[in-house]
Amino acid sequence: MTRIDDTPPAWDERSQLTMFLDYARDTARAKCDGISAENARRALLPGSPLMTMSGVVNHLRWVEYHWFQVVFLGEEDQGPWTEEDPDREMRVAVDFPLAQLLDEYAEQSAHYRELVAGTGLDTQARRAVRTGLHVDLRWILLHLVEETARHNGHLDILREMLDGTTGE
Repeated sequence: MTRIDDTPPAWDERSQLTMFLDYARDTARAKCDGISAENARRALLPGSPLMTMSGVVNHLRWVEYHWFQVVFLGEEDQGPWTEEDPDREMRVAVDFPLAQLLDEYAEQSAHYRELVAGTGLDTQARRAVRTGLHVDLRWILLHLVEETARHNGHLDILREMLDGTTGE
């Protein structure tokens, strides 16, 4: 797997936060390099039938959508999930080529990179989170770094189980 540089272009808070989110995003993409279409859709964990590489990538895409567009910007939730199927983004992922999911994730990431670049880190989200708090953009970025890094661990395990490929 390709190693991605995690050194920020500058040492201010925004540069460091956005660099680590981009690093985590790039790591997710790198873990998918060269995976076959069949393997991208394979669920290997009996207790987690939705845990596929395609499902994790699609989940990462839609998690960012939720935090940036629904929570931060206050837009209506147009995500694929429903009350009856709250993990639907992982279930439907197997219906699409992994390359398409990765391209959509990259396009969306570029859009959110622009949003973050033009917005103060102290800017509060328009919608409250479950606790009733209105988190700020800084918190959302930190949360997405954590969320993406955690799911990179899932991708790492799945990839090793699928074809033996390991990496950072």
